[in-house]
Amino acid sequence: MKVAFAGTPEFARVALAAIHAAGHSVPLVLTQPDRPAGRGMKLQASPVKQFALEHGMTVAQPISLRLDGKHPHDAALARDALQAAAPDVMVVAAYGLILPQWVLDLPRLGCLNIHASLLPRWRGAAPIHRAIEAGDAQTGVTIMQMDAGLDTGDMLSMRSVPVGAATTAQLHDTLAALGGEMVVQALQDSEVGRLKATPQPQLPPGVRPDSLEAQALGISYAHKIEKQEAAVNWSQDADVIARRVRAFNPFPGATALLRGEPIKLWQAQLESAEPTAPAGTVLSADAQGVRVQCGRGVLCVTELQRAGGKRLSAQDFLRGCPITAGEVLG
Repeated sequence: MKVAFAGTPEFARVALAAIHAAGHSVPLVLTQPDRPAGRGMKLQASPVKQFALEHGMTVAQPISLRLDGKHPHDAALARDALQAAAPDVMVVAAYGLILPQWVLDLPRLGCLNIHASLLPRWRGAAPIHRAIEAGDAQTGVTIMQMDAGLDTGDMLSMRSVPVGAATTAQLHDTLAALGGEMVVQALQDSEVGRLKATPQPQLPPGVRPDSLEAQALGISYAHKIEKQEAAVNWSQDADVIARRVRAFNPFPGATALLRGEPIKLWQAQLESAEPTAPAGTVLSADAQGVRVQCGRGVLCVTELQRAGGKRLSAQDFLRGCPITAGEVLG
């Protein structure tokens, strides 16, 4: 089968690698333009582009796919490339651009999306982070037939995994591998007409996807993660903070203030205890971790990082930056 592919980050690269390994022809890969990255802010190709070029695939990097938008020439070149590729189907995974109707209509079997949640829960940009932050017991991957809405298309297959104590980084890798496996199976089923579509709940006109009315239909919206969300509020319950530490690992990293300077909290364990000090107070700091009083319960932080430094175990961190009981974290 001729499979066009659209994706950008590592999550998408895993899927592209699975499609390639399964023997499908990939005549065209769409990915985001190269972005500045690293200390030198040099232009860096996306993981998808790197894989595609290493395996001799044609790559296009349009700024936009909207023929009536701000970059119609870019969109027209992408349309010409897609028409020339004549794909049977397009697979989309964390691409980062909205697909206009002309793209959805171009492949004879339409466009399949690999979405890292159990739809209709966690439509949107950050489904892995939000599932951990919300305390979901299960998440997973849905293969969806794309339509013009935001993650609203018919569901074709779904598999769940337990969230457990995973960080976003760990859960990302699990779901990326699962998504690659599932999309290969979906392509096989699509080729022989075995895919069964299950419609998602639809929002009434004018109802926002992040509203209480949407939640009543089982729909939730995974807003993009913003850097300002990283700040820890010690007056929250310890289990809430622990989930946020895991959800924001690796980005943007949960942040607290130690003597007015920011530190990142990368790993933490929940301890149940009655409040004995004001929220944010360090109860103890030793090789086992930095125990901090929260609004309810205690958080034992086991991996930390100073600005400009490395991620360190609590034991190694305290060697270079001692913390004493009674100090208050901001």
